[in-house]
Amino acid sequence: MQAYFSLQGSFALRKSSLFILLMIGVIYSAQAASWCNADPAPTAAIQALQRDVDKRLAETSQPRAIARLHTEGTLPHQGIWDQSIEAKKDFPLIRNLALLWRANKDQRVLNQLAPILDAWATIYQPSFNPIDETDFDTIIDAFALIQADLPQATRDKVAALLHRFATGYLDQMQHYSKPGKNTWINNWQSHRIKIATMSAAALGDQRLLDAARWQFIKQLNQNLHPDGTSIDFEERDALHYVVYNLEPLVRAAMAANTMGQDWLTLRADNGVTLTVAIDWLVPYASGEKTHQEYVNTTVKFDLQRRDAGVPGFTGQWEPKSSDQLFWLASTLDARYQPLAQSLRKQLSWMAACWQIPAAQPAQ
Repeated sequence: MQAYFSLQGSFALRKSSLFILLMIGVIYSAQAASWCNADPAPTAAIQALQRDVDKRLAETSQPRAIARLHTEGTLPHQGIWDQSIEAKKDFPLIRNLALLWRANKDQRVLNQLAPILDAWATIYQPSFNPIDETDFDTIIDAFALIQADLPQATRDKVAALLHRFATGYLDQMQHYSKPGKNTWINNWQSHRIKIATMSAAALGDQRLLDAARWQFIKQLNQNLHPDGTSIDFEERDALHYVVYNLEPLVRAAMAANTMGQDWLTLRADNGVTLTVAIDWLVPYASGEKTHQEYVNTTVKFDLQRRDAGVPGFTGQWEPKSSDQLFWLASTLDARYQPLAQSLRKQLSWMAACWQIPAAQPAQ
């Protein structure tokens, strides 16, 4: 069967919607690797998720889906910032419901989750702004976990949305990147790669994953120096943006791992790996080193947020803000688990998904 996109072309979809849905059906049924490995999920984590879900559903059980999200580059009450923050309340609910379904197969959970997923897949129109859309990783997680159990119509809609994310972001990175413009080499690009890679892996699409892998290696080479420092740190003078740049790359590597690929140790032309970049941050996260945030930032918006009193844009960096990064990295390399544990207890949604083996002592 002829492919409906080309890795050398523009990833243009064929016009036949039936053809697209048939092809997507082939793609997402092909995934064999498990997205989560906690089996069974810890009881305490499931109980915590249930409490969180009950609290969120008590606020409203109706989907908050809107056609567009936009918070990037804006402050509270500007533009559609408030509406976007309200709509994003659905995202942790979606993932938590999916994790509950995985743990207990309670039909009531699926009945709560499916309409919310259906609403987002029907209403939302991708903007391909990776900062606005990075939290769609929750929907990708949910789809990867429960796709086989969703109603057929909902499954097709969500699969089509993920396919649009993957092809759209890969198309941007392949054809529309502007050399020298920071948003094509800084954390923005890392978030593009995350969304594209997670979508490709959730769909089980090897061709899209191969294209994402090429972009991942390219990003290592253009974003990181051989010692692991990032251009985000140079530009922002903030460890917050080191974390914000590395987290999406780790999530991309985790998604690739479900397809049997090791991206944690992939080496770029300049010799750097994702492991090297994470290791660069370790002395700061452990407290061995400290850093005053944004003192020499070159980005005016950082100063605007500082002046507006947005938390975290002045003072010393808080190591605990990197806890999620190190817990996620621990799923790929257990060496990071002791540091993650020292920063904060593993969040319930992560504990319900990933069982992290204890780090092996050095030989």
